[in-house]
Amino acid sequence: MGKRKKINFHVEEAMDFLKQAAIDRPVYVLLVPLFAAVWAFERWVFALTNWVPLVFAVWATFQYGSHQRRLLAEDLDRKWKRAILESLPTTPLEYCEWLNKLLMEVWPHYIHPKISTRFSEIVERRVKHRKPKLVERFELEEFSLGSCPPIVGLQGMRWSMVGAQRIMHASFDWDTNDMSIMLLAKLAKPLYGTARIVINHLHIKGDLQLMPVLDGRAILLSFVSVPEVTLGVAFGSGANQLPGTELPGVSSWLVKLLTDTLIKTMVEPRRRCLPLATVQLGKKAVGGILYVTVAGASQISRNGVRGSPSRRQHSYTVNQVSQEELVKDLKTFVEVEVEDLSRRTEAKSGTSPRWDSTFNMVLHDNAGIVKFHLYESSPGNVKFDHLATCEIKIRYSDDGSTIFWAIGPDSGVIVARAECCGKAVEMNVPFEGVNSGELMVRLVLKEWQFADGSHTIGLRVGSQPSLHGMSNSLSKTGRKIYVTVVEAKDLAGKDRSGKSEPYVKLQYGKVTQRTRAVPQSLDPVWNQVFEFDEIAGGEYLKLKCFYEDTFGDEAIGSATVNLEGLTEGSVRDVPVPLEKASSGEVRLLIEAVKAREGSNNGSGNGWIELVLIEARDLVAADLRGTSDPYVKIQYGNEKRRTKVVYKTLHPKWNQTFEFLDDGSQLELQVKDHNAILASSSIGNCTVEYQRLPPNETSDKWIPLQGVKKGEIHVQITRRVPELHKAPSVDSSDSLSVKAHTISGQMKRLLIKLQSLAAEEDLEQLTSTLTDLQSLEDEQEGYMLQLETERMLLLKKINELGQELFQSSTALDRRASH
Repeated sequence: MGKRKKINFHVEEAMDFLKQAAIDRPVYVLLVPLFAAVWAFERWVFALTNWVPLVFAVWATFQYGSHQRRLLAEDLDRKWKRAILESLPTTPLEYCEWLNKLLMEVWPHYIHPKISTRFSEIVERRVKHRKPKLVERFELEEFSLGSCPPIVGLQGMRWSMVGAQRIMHASFDWDTNDMSIMLLAKLAKPLYGTARIVINHLHIKGDLQLMPVLDGRAILLSFVSVPEVTLGVAFGSGANQLPGTELPGVSSWLVKLLTDTLIKTMVEPRRRCLPLATVQLGKKAVGGILYVTVAGASQISRNGVRGSPSRRQHSYTVNQVSQEELVKDLKTFVEVEVEDLSRRTEAKSGTSPRWDSTFNMVLHDNAGIVKFHLYESSPGNVKFDHLATCEIKIRYSDDGSTIFWAIGPDSGVIVARAECCGKAVEMNVPFEGVNSGELMVRLVLKEWQFADGSHTIGLRVGSQPSLHGMSNSLSKTGRKIYVTVVEAKDLAGKDRSGKSEPYVKLQYGKVTQRTRAVPQSLDPVWNQVFEFDEIAGGEYLKLKCFYEDTFGDEAIGSATVNLEGLTEGSVRDVPVPLEKASSGEVRLLIEAVKAREGSNNGSGNGWIELVLIEARDLVAADLRGTSDPYVKIQYGNEKRRTKVVYKTLHPKWNQTFEFLDDGSQLELQVKDHNAILASSSIGNCTVEYQRLPPNETSDKWIPLQGVKKGEIHVQITRRVPELHKAPSVDSSDSLSVKAHTISGQMKRLLIKLQSLAAEEDLEQLTSTLTDLQSLEDEQEGYMLQLETERMLLLKKINELGQELFQSSTALDRRASH
């Protein structure tokens, strides 16, 4: 009975479950008879296990075929869209609010610092070399572009095809009100003082286009037309309490400067290059040496290029003249221009002239523009007719390569890339704005110079110029810069003989020095060394070459040399082409040396020994063709002089002078003695001793400056006594003996002076006075040396006393323990 009750209980529960399932899921009610029918069919008619796998296999086959057809359709759809994208000249506009949102997120901490650093360098360089007449100098004190990024593609972006070149078009609108660019202006005459100029608002609006080139290694950017430019400028007082009013013409000058820069660099068809380097070497290029070879030209004709106004006035007759007559007498040359540096080829005849002329050019930044001007050389005409122009732009890429690009046919683009320095790049560049003609050039970037002082090889961490204000613009770094003017080549002759007497003038900061003049030479050799105190802030070395003339020196050419990134211990060999000249190159050796410690306040541990031996080939200062030379020496505030050697151009002095070493500049001035009139200068020079090793003598001939010829023979020694050796008593005794000897000589000269004064012998009296002054200077030198040795001896005694005291203290401590 118990089992029967238990079974009945389970059946009732099962019935309750089925009833509830029928209420909740009515479809379950149908499944029960379906399963019963299937079970009966399986049991008494046909076994389902025999054909179910077959049905499943057929179904899977159909599903796989459908999936493959769907994948094939998607692939064909992608290919069709790509084909349409590549074949259609213009794609539909695509709105990209996401891009501007992304710019707003990454602008403050990534894009803004990079762009500000780059733009600040450009602005600092521009305002330094291009400024209004009322401003003597600009200094950049602060540079910030604000927190508002530009808006790109507000009305959408689209792609277009020009030939095989893809171009992306997008609108550009940059309106920022919280930027801060502060310039400190030092005003020129008649407005003295300083004033601050703050640019606090910038609005640039235009249509931008981007061209990916070199398989995506770079992008060329440009505006389709001249963009709208607006600047907000505020003026403030400077240190000299100049009223904070608007300076005349400064606002319009800044707007014009920015607009002109955009037009010349990134308004169609001119483009700016943005390299996309896969490898970042972290180098900052500050200059380069470029070899430009003008190989030839093709398809040049007078009716295809623009010529002189007179030729354009009669252009209607050109169509009536045959091509042979147009080019029969055509003779052309090309002028190559990089900034202020220009060189020209020889004139060649024909429509396809060959020049094959190579020029050495200099870049002063990590980018540059090489312009080629085509001129017609007409016999008998002083002025040449300008026919056409083309240009090639150059830029350093962060992976060490160099990118060259130019305007191609139909305002297209020609791009080339040199993976490393020394690799030649050949380009055929069409002349701009003409119907025919192209120029064939070959460019070789010889080397890039970096901010850390390294060249193309030997990569190290770079440095950037200071962006401090005017107070630090001429601050010294504590290093010395030694510039050796070695030689010059191919200088342009100025006189009728085709030769000149050239010399070089160097200016660094406010210091100006010059070489001697080399007579009758277009390839002069100087080998003169000049010393400058290094100035912070990327100050340029200015070089000017003159030829000397009786009626006024005439300029041959000039150049600027970037001294940024000089490293100690390495000499930079710089060939400097002369700007504003048809030819000429000056070779410089530049070295930076750390100043010796204590050089400003004196080493306190030695003296300078100068031996003036002789001179040769001096300038004749007297009418009789000779001179009465003597040397005036200046070392800091001390002044000495040698004796006078009469009636000679090759004097011999053999006199020794000593000065306490305080790091001052040692200057020599050779003068011609005159008993009645004032002494005239016949040359001067500076004796370098700062880099001499201690107690080693340098024997050298120094060319005299300010005169056409003349050299002086000196021996210079930087005496540094060895303190671990006791000073020699014999040395002090010998010095005292010499001092007493000189005193006796001075007494005898005084007696001689009395007798000469009684005899009224003016010439002998002057000579004796000169000898007396020389003896007095020599005695003063010996006394100075005695005082120096006395101080050294006292210092050594003091050190020995301290050592004895310390040793006795140590012994007492040991005894107590």
